[in-house]
Amino acid sequence: MRTKEFLSKLEHDRIVQAIREAESKTSGEIRVFVQRGKLDVDPLIAAKKKFHRLGMHKAPERNAILIFVAPRAHKFAVVGDKAIHEKCGEQFWQRLVEGMRQHFRNEKFSRALVEAIEEAGKALASHFPKRSTSSGKLSDEIGES
Repeated sequence: MRTKEFLSKLEHDRIVQAIREAESKTSGEIRVFVQRGKLDVDPLIAAKKKFHRLGMHKAPERNAILIFVAPRAHKFAVVGDKAIHEKCGEQFWQRLVEGMRQHFRNEKFSRALVEAIEEAGKALASHFPKRSTSSGKLSDEIGES
């Protein structure tokens, strides 16, 4: 699927609202990034590179999560920084990805992202609750390049 078509099918406001709602309960950060064009590497490798390019590894508590989607390649990946990955374990990430995969197969793109954001937000809130000094520094908008 062409990236432009994928982006046109997304409910941007609903996704941004889900990010804001999830982040309101945690010191963690959640980002959604859509890769334009071809993807020549494994999506997990691309997602990890994008995670670093976006500066997400600089979150003080190492609790940022990136949902990376490459629609043209029909691939996606979810990357959690060190602290949140250690707290949640591999099964959490596998469940999150499998849930997204089912919705993507049925072309329920916004639902896939919103549910993943909600689940990631619950995990972040559980392990990294919001503190009065917490402040989101990353954009809640869907990134793309």
